[in-house]
Amino acid sequence: MAYSSLFSPNFTHFSSARPISHHLYYHPYLSSTSLQYNNIRKELSLPYVASVPYQPINVDYLEGEFSGHGVTFEGIGDNCVAKMGLDNGSTATLMLPSGLITSYKAPMWHGSTVELLHTSVSEGDDGEAVIQGGVSLALNYEDDNEVPWSPSTWVLRDIRGNSKDSIKVELISRDTDNMVETRHIVTLGEDILTSEISVTNSNSSPLQWTGSIISHLTVSSPEATYALGLEGSNFHNVPPFLSNFGIIPSDLDEENDSEISQLWKQMGLKGFFSGLGQKNKKNASEEEMEGEEDDGYKQLNEQMCRIYTCAPRFFTLIDRGRRNSVVVGRDGFDEVYMYSPGSSHEIYGEYSFICVGQSTLLKPIMLGPGEVWRGSQHLHNPNM
Repeated sequence: MAYSSLFSPNFTHFSSARPISHHLYYHPYLSSTSLQYNNIRKELSLPYVASVPYQPINVDYLEGEFSGHGVTFEGIGDNCVAKMGLDNGSTATLMLPSGLITSYKAPMWHGSTVELLHTSVSEGDDGEAVIQGGVSLALNYEDDNEVPWSPSTWVLRDIRGNSKDSIKVELISRDTDNMVETRHIVTLGEDILTSEISVTNSNSSPLQWTGSIISHLTVSSPEATYALGLEGSNFHNVPPFLSNFGIIPSDLDEENDSEISQLWKQMGLKGFFSGLGQKNKKNASEEEMEGEEDDGYKQLNEQMCRIYTCAPRFFTLIDRGRRNSVVVGRDGFDEVYMYSPGSSHEIYGEYSFICVGQSTLLKPIMLGPGEVWRGSQHLHNPNM
């Protein structure tokens, strides 16, 4: 298994393990004989990483339509990689149609660039490359009929900006039946990577949704990593959840998955995220479920999973091993999800990361007919 922003030339498959129905539509950057899976209606809302083929993307069309903004495109199998680059050395890599951000390299005080995201590449059951980590969206919508839908494939809508100042890449995913539109705008600045989402309910009935912008930030080891600025924040201890691109240590026992999911249900969630492991079940039941953070310089060496409420809009993760830091900020979201796999794993290895998510998990967001909700996450590099 590799842990890098670079990945195998084989293409990657992600989907629900449950039956799904596909709503198809034509788009100019797809091959003329192919269809893009745009709207995926999940019969059950619990996602797993499995295999459904993405349709080929016309890379030549993308190059011709969106060139000149500091973005280049490269085809990898049936997928496409969009590479954003600024003159100061900041880069970001985005995969289509999955929408997964696999890399964010930022310039440092010592003159070189450093990868800030943690991405793993492994081989699937059928020999395909399975990519996890990075920055992704895990969103789940329900209408009045409690029919769930999650945006899982994205179409490139627009690119703005230039390589001198900043680059904006706008993606869109739409469920025609439920009339829900999600836009994801990825902005690369000289010292910041922003993921902004907007959710539009064009239906005549209310819409409820939960979810998170999930980021896997690479570190030398959780033992050398500290969270600065969360003191006084209320928190809930929760089991970790597994999204399509989430990384969870393999030593967690999956046999009690349904029991942990029941705990999420008791907290008001309907199984969109899958908690794993008897160990986590034990921790969830024995530890204090709620509390207040009393450590302003919290070491993340122990395995932990929390949702912070009433947290500051900005806090800092400091990695003393790599001698760098990341300022994590948010707009619109009220909650911060944080997961540390702990320090029992190899340093600079598969589980050398901290997962943070700007989220709405404990309290779903309600959107009335015609309403629009906006929120964002900021990963700021203060090390220049």
